[in-house]
Amino acid sequence: QVQLVESGGGLVQPGGSLRLSCAASGSIFNIYTMGWYRQAPGKQRELVATITGGGSTNYADSVKGRFVISRDNAKNTEYLQMNSLKPEDTAVYYCNAVIRRAYNTNSAQYWGQGTQVTVSS
Repeated sequence: QVQLVESGGGLVQPGGSLRLSCAASGSIFNIYTMGWYRQAPGKQRELVATITGGGSTNYADSVKGRFVISRDNAKNTEYLQMNSLKPEDTAVYYCNAVIRRAYNTNSAQYWGQGTQVTVSS
């Protein structure tokens, strides 16, 4: 089995910062693209940022210049540093990873359980 466990969410004031972490564990042969998504109440889940195994990154326009995605391949962990947070960043944040469990299996997409981020004064 493979699990993605997120941590680091919480309540922060506008303009503040938070750092989310997502650790993958279990039977893992290789992790390809990792990413963060978010879902606000009444809205569809949307892409926040992705990072490939080689370190190439992609961001939603709404977070460019404020959020930074990174990963530690030795720890099977990805991070999302969120700066200059705005009330509209309030959402449940989900981590995502494309993982191959063994050399002779296909890769599959896995999701974390979600962590709440609330930006409010």
